[in-house]
Amino acid sequence: MNKNRSLPCFLLAAGRGERMRPLTDSLPKPLLTIQNKSLLAWHLEALAKSGIENVVINHAWLGEKIEESLKDGRQFGLNIQYSPEGSALETAGGIRKALPLLLPEDYFLVINGDVFSPNLPVPSLLEAVSSLRSQPNQLLAHLLMVPNPAQHPNGDFYLKDGLVSDHASEGAEKLTFSGIGIYHQDLFKALEIGVPAKLAPLLREAMEQNKVSGEKYAGPWHDVGTPQRLQELNAAYE
Repeated sequence: MNKNRSLPCFLLAAGRGERMRPLTDSLPKPLLTIQNKSLLAWHLEALAKSGIENVVINHAWLGEKIEESLKDGRQFGLNIQYSPEGSALETAGGIRKALPLLLPEDYFLVINGDVFSPNLPVPSLLEAVSSLRSQPNQLLAHLLMVPNPAQHPNGDFYLKDGLVSDHASEGAEKLTFSGIGIYHQDLFKALEIGVPAKLAPLLREAMEQNKVSGEKYAGPWHDVGTPQRLQELNAAYE
């Protein structure tokens, strides 16, 4: 395996952003800005800084505006390709459609286009890839988990001893999935290209086989879900 080849990254940018209306009536949600820089641009700068070279971005709603804004990625020092979706294919469906562009050797990085993490921990995720590759039992996913935010107090999954589970167990901490993860291409092999599919059922199935690892990230992370939250973040990072 070519260890020097940069890990491909997929940015999810196909959502309609209903809760962000009216801001998203004329702009795709991932192009909304914090400190005059789009959410996608924050991600792209962090990826380039960490040595990522190839990025694929999916889009549906007003996708041409994303391509106009980011072009081929040269201004970030990246190579950006696009995976347009006539209508959004959900997370897993979008990933499956983009796999022929991503061309992963095994693992690849996926980041939600509508989260804001100004110190995006790409280096630690790249270290996790080396660890994943050395496991005798091939893991299918590695999730970045964060403390439960006010708007999502009950969390998503349990983290214990580096494994993520859908079931409570003694000593496990219930956390929120950040929308940032590393996936093995095999997680999506049963999906048909162009058919909508959600990610959570695939992850839960892999969890049942102890094939999902994870890490807790305590740095800044925000789900930019409402116009008010966007306004607060712009004020906080001024």
